[in-house]
Amino acid sequence: MAYELTGKVKLIQDAQTFGSGFTKREMVVTVEDGKYPQEINLEFVQDKVSLLDTVQAGQEVTVTFDIRGREYNGRYFNNLQGWKIQTSAAAPEADDKPPVSDKDVPADFDEYEDDIPF
Repeated sequence: MAYELTGKVKLIQDAQTFGSGFTKREMVVTVEDGKYPQEINLEFVQDKVSLLDTVQAGQEVTVTFDIRGREYNGRYFNNLQGWKIQTSAAAPEADDKPPVSDKDVPADFDEYEDDIPF
């Protein structure tokens, strides 16, 4: 069963490759959850490691993942294994202004060339 979470990327770890050839890479996503934000660790394995190549800390993402569980020496462990990432398009900041074009310059602009005080 697939699950999804949306939040802001806090950090992305370097990929780790083990002697067996197994590769994994982890990232932490901060999810706003009322008064106490949650920092969720997700891992990407094998061919899914490359999904993190274009993601940066601070980006808003939606991660689709599976919950994996296993037993080792009488102890039980869970992992959140990501397999899809969608990044939100960055919204333009409020102070971003469109570039000025020639049509924005007054037609009589050249008449004021000699009025410059320096």
